[in-house]
Amino acid sequence: QVQLRESGGGLVQAGDSLRLSCSASGRTVSNLAMGWFRQAPGKEREFVAAISRSGVTTYYGDSVKGRFTISRDNAKNTVYLQMMSLKPEDTAIYYCAADVHWVVTTVQSRYDYWGTGTQVTVSS
Repeated sequence: QVQLRESGGGLVQAGDSLRLSCSASGRTVSNLAMGWFRQAPGKEREFVAAISRSGVTTYYGDSVKGRFTISRDNAKNTVYLQMMSLKPEDTAIYYCAADVHWVVTTVQSRYDYWGTGTQVTVSS
């Protein structure tokens, strides 16, 4: 079992930056592919970013490419999502996810474990 806990969400203004953290326990995070997803009110959950076990390979959703950066510190069992130039349309609950089978994946259904999410609200 893997437990994931997100933190760092909050209310910010458009153009601001925010860093989300995802702390993992129950399994060494270096053995896990990690990802971030988000769900806005009335919308389906969508892919935001993914990072390989080693941290060498990263993928981003089109809407966040160039503004968000995913990273990981395996020594701290933590994954981060640095968000810059935030827009009101980035408002959503952000979820951290972990996968035990793949080296890296952007496919939501492949993730085995999920956190409970952290709210990010961007005002205009």
